[in-house]
Amino acid sequence: MKLQCDVEVINRMLPSCGLKSKGRSSRAVLSIGRPERERAAPSTGSNGSTSTGSSGSGLHLLICTSRDRSGAKYKLKENVEKFFTWFVEEGKATVRLKEPAIDICLSKADVTSLKSFLSAVRLAQRGAAAAGGVPLSALCPVRAREVEKPKQKLTVLSRRDYPLTRSFPPALQQLQVSYCQLNRVDLRVLSLRALRRLDLSNNRIRALPAGLGDLRALAELVLHNNQLERFGDELCCSGLQTSLRLLDLSHNLLPALPARFCQLRQLVTLRLDHNRLQRLPFHLGRLSALRFLSAAHNQLPVLPDGFRSLRLDTLDLFGNPFARAHTLQPRMLITLPLTLQELAARTVLDHRVPHSPQLLPLHLCRELDFSSVCVCGRMCVNAFIQTAVSFNLHQVAHTVVLVDNMGGTEAPVHTHFCSLLCYCQHMDECVQRELR
Repeated sequence: MKLQCDVEVINRMLPSCGLKSKGRSSRAVLSIGRPERERAAPSTGSNGSTSTGSSGSGLHLLICTSRDRSGAKYKLKENVEKFFTWFVEEGKATVRLKEPAIDICLSKADVTSLKSFLSAVRLAQRGAAAAGGVPLSALCPVRAREVEKPKQKLTVLSRRDYPLTRSFPPALQQLQVSYCQLNRVDLRVLSLRALRRLDLSNNRIRALPAGLGDLRALAELVLHNNQLERFGDELCCSGLQTSLRLLDLSHNLLPALPARFCQLRQLVTLRLDHNRLQRLPFHLGRLSALRFLSAAHNQLPVLPDGFRSLRLDTLDLFGNPFARAHTLQPRMLITLPLTLQELAARTVLDHRVPHSPQLLPLHLCRELDFSSVCVCGRMCVNAFIQTAVSFNLHQVAHTVVLVDNMGGTEAPVHTHFCSLLCYCQHMDECVQRELR
């Protein structure tokens, strides 16, 4: 039985001598087995029979580190005083031995392997009856690569260096694979559960696998300069909702982002430059953590209504063909009197009544999820008046890159009105501002 993890051996007698432990752990391989001499040497019983030490009295724990690859042996039978397993689900545990008086502190272990190893130690310390079920290992020195610190960062910048046959180190936290002419995401990447930063920039990737959303530790995803034509809706409903902080989709072929994109509410930095975007997500304003947004050199004619709710540090929308705001040319989608469905939908939204596919038909839930907000604060679903209003971008961002070469910082924003009254009041305010 073997276990690879970080180990710190603490002598409990040090405080009595006025000394302190260094508090440093090192990568180690722990093995349970019998020393070679005890396995080979038969023992003679009272009736003259011989045995090979199956009683379990020779079971030892061997701890090998990079500094001591031969390892230190510790007897296990009736020598374990206590197990500390409060944090075993985090890959941590402590085994306290009687002789010598030490604590063996284990950390950064695979949870399943750690549990199996602790079970084997318990069996070994009980002795003859239970020891037969312990999978034993040879107590011999380990190779240097077995006690190397797990590789957490890997950078591959050419096709020649790309690992086509061997696997990626399982403990990777940062992986960059650039300039390797990849046409798709390597599925081996999806098994790197500790991955925090994934950089696949400067390749030829056209689509992203849904399994990318299972990387629940992923905080930064860089896909700059690929050939992406779609950002999957399934990624917006995955574990990335709570982990993703930075997303770089610049220099791709994206015509739009999915409506549920705004469920990635932990995003702080979003780069969308040099795509083919004709619109931004309707509820972009729900990205309350967003601080840096760049969507320069796209095909945006107008910004979504929710754009007003953003609170940014830096905003870059240069090079978009923004249309001129025409307040007097509204889109009228309102009929009087309002339908019963519209009235009911507004009531559900205004009073924040919980709704789900278990309570309402799916198409109604979608309409409620993507409803509009009037300038008065009320909700409107299918009945509204829509127009484009000129909006000063400094109202949502501290630093604004000029929208055009003329020094402008204004762009048209879609605005919705729940009634003719709200629309007329807004028109009066616009006229009064112009008269001033």
